[in-house]
Amino acid sequence: MAHQLRGGNIRFTVHDLTGGSPVPAGVSTLLPDHGVRTAEFVIMLAPEARGRGPGREATRLTLDHAFHVTNLRMVWLKVLAPDIAGINAYAKAGFQKAGTLRRAGYWLGRVCDEIVMDALASEFGGPSAVKNPLTP
Repeated sequence: MAHQLRGGNIRFTVHDLTGGSPVPAGVSTLLPDHGVRTAEFVIMLAPEARGRGPGREATRLTLDHAFHVTNLRMVWLKVLAPDIAGINAYAKAGFQKAGTLRRAGYWLGRVCDEIVMDALASEFGGPSAVKNPLTP
């Protein structure tokens, strides 16, 4: 958390829109390295918001911002290997598995692998939510 709160990071509040009015449900953060135009992605969601869609949509919107506003070329993340739901949500949002950090994490008190996933600007599909002010 302290690493995410340092200056220069890009943070967004994630809102759950499934109940009619927006309810804050977490944060998504980009930790950019502007020298190489990459960033680490981190998202934290309230337990009641998980599995309901706001995380996946927030992830896609954060990638959209990374690639179309911040002009990054690659965004990466780490996720614990047993977190199958997280891995699937990240894949649906545009991330792909890039590698494994063996025995690098803990899941429910047991050592586990961490999966590294990345998303490339050149492969980011779908329409952008960011409107180009120069385009009518």
